[in-house]
Amino acid sequence: MHLVFKAAKLEWSSPKPDLKRNLSLYRLIISINNMGAGGRMSNDPFDGKKIMERVPVDPPFSLSDLKKAIAAHCFKRSVIRSSYYVVHDLIVAYVFYFLANTYIPFLPAPLAYLAWPVYWFCQASILTGLWVIGHECGHHAFSEYQWIDDTVGFILHSALMTPYFSWKYSHRNHHANTNSLDNDEVYIPKRKSKVRWYSKLLNNPPGRVFTLVFRFTLGFPLYLLTNISGKKYGRFANHFDPMSPIFTERERIQVLLSDLGLLAVFYTIKIAVTTKGAAWVTCMYGVPVVGVHVFFVIITYLHHTHLSLPHYDSTEWNWIKGALSTIDRDFGFLNRVFHDVTHTHVLHHLISYIPHYHAKEARDAIIPVLGEYYKIDRTPIFKAMWREAKECIYIEPDEDSHHKGVFWYHKM
Repeated sequence: MHLVFKAAKLEWSSPKPDLKRNLSLYRLIISINNMGAGGRMSNDPFDGKKIMERVPVDPPFSLSDLKKAIAAHCFKRSVIRSSYYVVHDLIVAYVFYFLANTYIPFLPAPLAYLAWPVYWFCQASILTGLWVIGHECGHHAFSEYQWIDDTVGFILHSALMTPYFSWKYSHRNHHANTNSLDNDEVYIPKRKSKVRWYSKLLNNPPGRVFTLVFRFTLGFPLYLLTNISGKKYGRFANHFDPMSPIFTERERIQVLLSDLGLLAVFYTIKIAVTTKGAAWVTCMYGVPVVGVHVFFVIITYLHHTHLSLPHYDSTEWNWIKGALSTIDRDFGFLNRVFHDVTHTHVLHHLISYIPHYHAKEARDAIIPVLGEYYKIDRTPIFKAMWREAKECIYIEPDEDSHHKGVFWYHKM
């Protein structure tokens, strides 16, 4: 097995990849894996890679090479199939709501204290799946019709307390400038000289716990409100001001529309509080939506924070280098609940308009072309969060490297 993979790896690293031969090699590796141990072995040839090894920084392939490796049907967006997943998730969310609303209030106190967190986790998980579909709408991956995508995305994201158009445009900037220290929109790490005093103070186990809790609970709302961890503009920027420097002139009216969508949701919440009470609204809706934001930040933090991933200044950055500088993660059974966004993120940054129901097939098709430029880290999520919080504090280039514009994570 190791000999076969080594040969395939050498082939993938060749200056001009032979796509057909690489695909054949990849399928051969999968077949060998599946024959072993009665099918119990993993069919992932990357399980044995040293996951913390740095990825190369000069890809020998182009975006066109990657697209040629993907079957044509993976690029097709079906409004019927996409809508099925919306309806499916809404039904599951309603079932969770019905069970919680019908039975939890009548449970004895000890059981109720256990039942509510179970409901919050389940409901937040399925609502995160709906949020992911709204995110796909922003990438025009829901259907062939932009107006349908924007309508569905606007409704889903507004209901989940996210300004759809505002976030769509800033997120588009992130995709256009991934891991550019000068132009990326979010997850821009600090140079060693810019590390604040409180980062050093919090560089210990209790401090890391505080940092992780703060980042995952307040990170998304603070990013929307104050652009924390975002690109530095000449003045104050947020996602609710139509005149914010984040947006172009033609985008400002849709930013206002996003604000109106959230105001409509707040008005609906006000009516619900009046009729059902603040505690009911908090338990049924408020905590699950906070959970959606927590899941979203955990997922994106782990996708963009890893010792093996480079960042680039303007002397080294180009689009495909940046798009490759992300990593897939394994969230176990939640992969499916989250519509596979967790372990197809590398593909997503390369070709963002492939719908989620084709993403795994497309990802597997480009892995032979990507070779050592592709990484998936299957470290358990809590362990990975702790490791990244400890190891990925600041970035600096290697002193002995001729790539002076390539920056890598370091710990304090």
